[in-house]
Amino acid sequence: MLANYAQIVRRSVLTTAAVGAVMIIVSVALGGVKGLLGAVLGAALVAAFFAISVFAVGRAARRSPQAMMITAMATYIVKILLLMFFVARFAGTTAFNSRLFGLTALACILAWSAAQVYWSMRLKTPYVEPSGR
Repeated sequence: MLANYAQIVRRSVLTTAAVGAVMIIVSVALGGVKGLLGAVLGAALVAAFFAISVFAVGRAARRSPQAMMITAMATYIVKILLLMFFVARFAGTTAFNSRLFGLTALACILAWSAAQVYWSMRLKTPYVEPSGR
């Protein structure tokens, strides 16, 4: 199971990186240096959040499915709280373009989610595990 998921994660990372690169180029064209900074920060935030989830859930999966689910829910809640903190903290900033930050983060989140679904459906994984008797 973990080997199959590693393949899905690798493909999702590549898809998200491509979307992030496109959004960075678009942001530079639309917002200049502040657009670049906003897009880079948005892509970095998404990358960090999903890396934390993959690492934490992967470690918990070695223990049990229950630990994996609890870890997934806990990391989700922590990420939502951190995102709320960052949005509130940088709501009125002029250091970077906050709209392009948000658009880049949203595009990367949607790319990651769509890639996870797409590659999960394409991967040929047996749904019944042989007992090994």
